[in-house]
This record gives sequence, structure tokens and C-alpha cells, in this order.
Amino acid sequence: MTSWITSAALLVGALLSGTALAQPITVGAVVSRTGAHAGLAEGYRRGLLLWEAQTNAAGGLLGRPVELRLRDDASQAIRAGREYETLVEEKVDLLVGPYGSAATLMGAAVAERAQRVMVSGAGPARTVHQRAPRYLFQAGVPNAAHGAGVIDLAKSLGLERLFLLARDDPQALDMAQAAAELARMQGFGKPRVLSYAPGTVDFAPQVEAARAAGTQAWIAFGEVREAIGMVRTFKAASYAPGLFFASASDERAFIDALGQYAEFTLGALEYEPWLTTPGNEAFVQAFAARWGRRPGEAAARGYAAGTILGAAVRQAGTLEQEKLRDALASLEADTVLGAYKVDPKTGAQIALKPAVSQILFGRPTVVWPPELREAQPQPYPAWEERKYIE
Repeated sequence: MTSWITSAALLVGALLSGTALAQPITVGAVVSRTGAHAGLAEGYRRGLLLWEAQTNAAGGLLGRPVELRLRDDASQAIRAGREYETLVEEKVDLLVGPYGSAATLMGAAVAERAQRVMVSGAGPARTVHQRAPRYLFQAGVPNAAHGAGVIDLAKSLGLERLFLLARDDPQALDMAQAAAELARMQGFGKPRVLSYAPGTVDFAPQVEAARAAGTQAWIAFGEVREAIGMVRTFKAASYAPGLFFASASDERAFIDALGQYAEFTLGALEYEPWLTTPGNEAFVQAFAARWGRRPGEAAARGYAAGTILGAAVRQAGTLEQEKLRDALASLEADTVLGAYKVDPKTGAQIALKPAVSQILFGRPTVVWPPELREAQPQPYPAWEERKYIE
């Protein structure tokens, strides 16, 4: 009996010792479960949960399982900061940024004070990195990159006169102003951004201004209903620029509303389940198997944030924050969104850019970058030159 008890005690001790050696690596993130952002942020949360499950199935990180600790900010940026303070007080090992730029700014301030690295999956505004944070690293697609592809296309097609429009809201203006800066760097003179009121559907004054300027490329950032209004105004005015880009034209509602009039429109594709980015096919299959639906942009952002965080831990070989910071600053890796590479001084993405799609035969077709291209880009033809399918 004594021998049995002794053996059992030794076994329990060994198990407890093994458990102590394999304490989970805790990853804290604040993700809106309630409030205005809850619907969009749910995909972000699910992307992170899938990353956690897959990481643990593959043996975890540094030989330890990963444990996500998710907190709700109720879609309030100030509360996001408080929730990150709680996570720091709980001594979580790693931090993933929240959903939304305002919340990311608040969370990043906490991370900077605590000198803790944070990987941002959904804080795309340029203001997030303008103060050159030391510990924040951007894994998602930045607003600054949304015009990169179309500017590159315009340059390759020999176009010179750009007409830049933006919905009068912070995100659209951020995208358009970054596009204007990039255009100036690529020799397009000094294009300026014209803003329009949210909900505008009649763009006759803008068409008149574009005609007078001899516009060759109309580049607009805004919402889908406004992009629909642009095309309807073009048709009514018999106006067709050589290139037409509307950032929201990849949405299904654009094609549904316009039918064949949607053809030849260019748009920005931050993420789609059918894109041939590294690992995307497997990600889509795994996400659908777990959640019963294909992932959207928010899910890809969450999954990409986890992917980069895991890659940095493996590269650093430690959870020591300064070494992790150095790993994230120098890391070059692939995610389902595309390439990860950041400016080591600011942590802002410099490699990841949305694909450019063109609506051809009723669906968005990738025409840029060359490595993802499904078809060559086509000019935006005059209305009287178009052939319509009856």
C-alpha cells in the first residue's frame, strides 16, 4: 500500500511539475463584443481564436500552449485603454491591438507606458503611427496603402492628370491624402484632394471640373452608394475618364445596383477568400470548418495579427519584450493579407498593399499586383463604345 501511495504521489508530482513547466503564454486583446463595432469586430475575434487553436494544435509557442484573454471595450476607445491597463496589470505575456484606429491609439498608449509590444491588426489610420511608437507594430493593411496600386497602374499606363476625390470622413480623407502624397512622389505634379459630403449621389459638379481639367484618372475614396452615384452621373453626362477607381466598388452592392454599367471600374481589395495570398486557401477552409462561413476582412486581420505575433516569438525565442520588439521591427513574413514588413522607426506597414480589382464580366478580377494578377487592366471605355450583353 505504501509503495502504491508513493508511486501515485510521484506521478502527481511529475504531472504538476510538467504543468508548471508548460504554463500557457497569455495573449491579451480588447475586442468589441457590444456597441457599434461589435458586428465587424466579431470576425476579428474569430480570426484570433482560430489562430490560437491552430497554434496550440501545432505545439504552441516556445513549447507552451497559447491562451487568449479577450476583453470587451463596448466599442468605446477610452474604455479600450482601460481594458488594456487591466491586461497589463494581469501580467499577460503578449498584446494584440483592438478593432479600430481610435481604440488602437488608446491601447498603444498603454503599451508604450508599460513597454510592452503590441501587434495591431485593425488600426489602419496613419495617426496611429505618426508619433513613432516604439512598441506598436502594424500587421493589417494601412489606410495609406489603399491608393498605392491604382497610382502604380496609372503610372504604368502613361496617365498624367489625376482627379482625387474623398468622402468627407476621417478614413476616406486619410486614404486620399496618402494617395496624393504618393502621386506627388511618383511625378504626378501636385494633385489635390477634393472632398464631398457623405451620401452624395449627384456628382455633376465634379464631372464638370474633371472635364475642364482634362482628367485621365478619376480616383475616389468613399462608400459604395457614392460610387454608384458616380457611375450614374458619368452615364447621364456621357463622361468616361480613361481610368475610374472607386475604393468601395469591390462590394457586391455596387454590381447589383449597376449591372453592366459597373464594368471596367477599378477598386481596392484588402482581402477576399478567393485571393491567392500565402496560406489563404488553408485559412479559408479552417475558418469555414470552425465557424460555418467563409472569413471576411476583419477575420483575416485578426488571424494575420496572430500570425505575426507568433512569428516574432519564434524568431526571438523568448518573451522578453525588448527582444520581441527587435524581432517585430526586423521581421519579414507572409500572412493571408500579404507581406509583413514595417518601418523599424515607427512600426507602420511598408510592404502590405491592397490588391486592385477591375470588374470584368460581372465580377471583381485582380489586375494588380502582377503576382496576383488574373487579367490585364482594361481602359474605362466611352459609353458609346461599350458592348452590352443582352
